[in-house]
Amino acid sequence: MSVWPSSPAHHRWLDQHSRDLLAFGRRTADPHGGARWLDDHGVPMPDRPVSVLISSRMAHVYGIGALLGVPGAGRIAARALAGLTGRLRDPRGGWFPAAAADGTPEPGKTCYDHAFVLLAASTAVQAGLPGADELLDEAGRVLLARFWDDEVGLCADTWDSGFTKLDDYRGVNANMHAVEAMLSVASVTGDHAWVTRALRVCRFVVTTAEAHRWRIPEHYDAAWRPLPDYHRDEPDHPFKPYGATIGHGLEWSRLLLHAASAPTAGESAWLSTAARELFARAVTDGWAVDGQPGFVYTTDWTGRPVVRDRMHWVAAEGVHAAAALHAYTREPEYAQWYRTWWDYIDEHLIDHEHGSWFHQLDPENAPTATVWPGKADLYHAFQATLGPRVPLWPMLATAVDEHLTV
Repeated sequence: MSVWPSSPAHHRWLDQHSRDLLAFGRRTADPHGGARWLDDHGVPMPDRPVSVLISSRMAHVYGIGALLGVPGAGRIAARALAGLTGRLRDPRGGWFPAAAADGTPEPGKTCYDHAFVLLAASTAVQAGLPGADELLDEAGRVLLARFWDDEVGLCADTWDSGFTKLDDYRGVNANMHAVEAMLSVASVTGDHAWVTRALRVCRFVVTTAEAHRWRIPEHYDAAWRPLPDYHRDEPDHPFKPYGATIGHGLEWSRLLLHAASAPTAGESAWLSTAARELFARAVTDGWAVDGQPGFVYTTDWTGRPVVRDRMHWVAAEGVHAAAALHAYTREPEYAQWYRTWWDYIDEHLIDHEHGSWFHQLDPENAPTATVWPGKADLYHAFQATLGPRVPLWPMLATAVDEHLTV
């Protein structure tokens, strides 16, 4: 019996699904620059402003689409990128979170957003998009100058608009996406100082997770002391929920293997060991623990489910992590989980009528929209169709460009 993560026949299905997702999201490009949040039918939602997050994610996705040779993908990526070089960019430095239709920017500057700008810029360089080199240079400078704390080896989280007041909150979610972006920049440019920085973040997360039975504390104060009750009153927050986030255990599992596979990573047994442990904890705590298939969103610090809704990105990170662990270890357990979760995704998350994936399901696996209305972007689902087809190193855009043949 063929092993799905490495099966050529399955890879052909993944390739078609990649292209179906790109077709669904083709209306995301805003004529004034940037990318729009999409509704259930792939139409931009008029009440959602153009944001750095969606613009960066879609520039990244359609930049890879251009590398796949999909006609029109490069044009969509360039239009999304134009929002990052235009109305979302602060001439004084950095990027605003969003801009209203009249151009009024949303206040503040976050590491989460800036990490995605860096990721988008690195992909754009790989895809040869106009202005990408300059954007990458600027995004790298801003991240290092404003967010990277070299003393502790971690990124701060949130500034005011003028970079004059730094919030006391520190978070692992922003650092996770900073690691992805750092490894991607290293892949594209060959500058492995970014790998060294990423490994410092990974070391902190691994050490902290191990001390908490492989459940990752997400929230911290300015001295990097955990805040275990943070957002207890807002447990389904889309970016900073209370408790342990199942999908982040899976996502970190994969990222640790990317880092371990970097040519300058050095001794990497600690990374692969942690990847296994984080994956195992996420599966034990999160998969079908309430009698229904699917991953719960969050648990408390004993592993009891808190938010039982199923977010699409968690399942996407599940298949991506399972593929990565199978590629790294060749152990059949991970191939079996990979198949199980793609079957779940096909049955419950892929919208076979209107396209893309439902972004949120309730505990009975019916579509809902309390946290994620519509089908905002393609980032997690699209990457899940690519990861199993390329090596763990280099990172995705470079790997697609250099290694993927269909």
